[in-house]
Amino acid sequence: MGSTSIHERFAAQARRTPDAVAVSAGDLRLTYRQLDERANRLAHRLLQAGVEPGDPVAVLMERSPDVVVAILAALKAGAFYLPLHSAYPLPRMQQIMDRAGSPVLLTDLSSEARGLPRTRRVILPAGDRATAEAPSTDPDVPVGPNAPAYVIHTSGSTGEPKGVEVPHRGVLGLADDSCWDGEAHRRILALAPYAFGVSTYELWVPLLRGGQIVLPPPGDLDVRTVRRLISAHDITALHVTAGLFRLFADEAPDSFASVREVLTGGDVISPTAVKRVLDACPDLVVRAMYGATEVSSFAACATLTAPYEPTAVIPVGHPLDTVDARLLDERMRPVADGAIGELYIAGDRLALGYHGRPDLTAERFVEDPRTPGLRMYRTGDLMRGGPWGLEFAGRVGDQVKIRGFRVEPAEVEHVLARQPGVAHAAVVAQELEGGERRLVAYLVPKTPGLDEAGLRTAVAAVLPDYMVPAAFVELAGLPLTANGKLDRAALPAPAPQTAAGSAPAAGARQDALCALFSRVLGVPGVGVDDDFFALGGESLQAVRLASRIEAELGYEISVGDVLNHPTVAELDRHMEEIAQADGLAEAAR
Repeated sequence: MGSTSIHERFAAQARRTPDAVAVSAGDLRLTYRQLDERANRLAHRLLQAGVEPGDPVAVLMERSPDVVVAILAALKAGAFYLPLHSAYPLPRMQQIMDRAGSPVLLTDLSSEARGLPRTRRVILPAGDRATAEAPSTDPDVPVGPNAPAYVIHTSGSTGEPKGVEVPHRGVLGLADDSCWDGEAHRRILALAPYAFGVSTYELWVPLLRGGQIVLPPPGDLDVRTVRRLISAHDITALHVTAGLFRLFADEAPDSFASVREVLTGGDVISPTAVKRVLDACPDLVVRAMYGATEVSSFAACATLTAPYEPTAVIPVGHPLDTVDARLLDERMRPVADGAIGELYIAGDRLALGYHGRPDLTAERFVEDPRTPGLRMYRTGDLMRGGPWGLEFAGRVGDQVKIRGFRVEPAEVEHVLARQPGVAHAAVVAQELEGGERRLVAYLVPKTPGLDEAGLRTAVAAVLPDYMVPAAFVELAGLPLTANGKLDRAALPAPAPQTAAGSAPAAGARQDALCALFSRVLGVPGVGVDDDFFALGGESLQAVRLASRIEAELGYEISVGDVLNHPTVAELDRHMEEIAQADGLAEAAR
């Protein structure tokens, strides 16, 4: 459409629709003019602080309109944004900033209070007087289409996260795709953390097309909150992970009745869950999305509508407009129709590579045999062509998806192997019922008797929660193949999780909570002092538990309540406080 950068395209949209709402959060609304002017002021402040074109500007903020302002300001200053997830442990955030060489961290007061990575300068966009007094005019820093727009970090097989460097042209190509045509994507509920690839769709598809971003409140989200937001803001589209989609299908399949399109993906999508949702919402379109940060988020999709009859698997679907998808054999030759090949992706949507890692870039971004000088991204996914487009057939490498996040087991192994008392470590993904996966760590101790609780704490101190193994298995030695490699097929299945045998329930409510803990976790005999997360619980199961408590016991429990009160005894006391408060409120009326 003529623009060579994201911020140029946005500025043109702001001139066309200055009074349209661009971002909303609760009662707060920012029009396109207001968002543009706020971003301009912050961009001038960044330039005054010494930010130069091509610099990384780190962003660590709670979910709010200020995040959108900060990201847009970094681009307007000619820099690229380096998003940090607030749930990351501090050492991981520091590692990302140090590797990128980021001179500036954009943050807010709430993030400042929790501890921040070290940097030369910290700028507070919210309430900063110097920013409020900066010019509201566009700084007009020229940026070409191949300049980096952002670097998002994913799990790395070398023991460190790797930063995928995505150029402006990749984002513009995604936003221009015809699959967003029409009115379905006018108001998008942005559920994904801005440090993950799906946020590219949630941010730039609406903002570059005159639509509206609706931001949920900070913190973890439950089914009740998402349902309320969909209704209150007349949401037309949203993306949910495959696991969260399955949870909605189980707990509240009619939640999307007023929505036009729901996008899902990032992991195996349950055909049964799709049928349940489409049966409850017959006018809904479900898009099964496939992609990677290395190809500017989405690369292919399958469109599913009612009436829908479940198939064995949901296909990957057809490539998006500017995606050149190829199935090649081990000698990089096209495979025959119907044969399995590895998926390579070429075209303008490709990332520039891995920031500061030419070795990893050369490994995954290989020369295009059709056009010397151009590159293809090697996805590592095995696929075959079918009547519905591409169909997934397995993986080439060890990378796995856990709750929709890419995980290299080697990165977790590196952390475990550095722990005192651990001689050797292997981490694999275990398939669970319903398409879920969990990480299992197999450990050879230097002396028998590993401290599982201590290991779990040590891993959680440096890795995100989705990379913390759900189970630990102690072995005398790791099984090896004849050529000395890990024999994954010979690893024993972990023993079923068992409760610690704490005190039994006292009273009907505690008894009901123990039963719900057991049902959600698949762990028998839960006592009142057993910790939900020590028993293998994770955030998505916490969402399910909160939903079940509301549906069966009538208490409005949030995910945060489960995080802060992870035992039956603690949650029971919290629910008693809720009941007493409700009683006092009733008496006051």
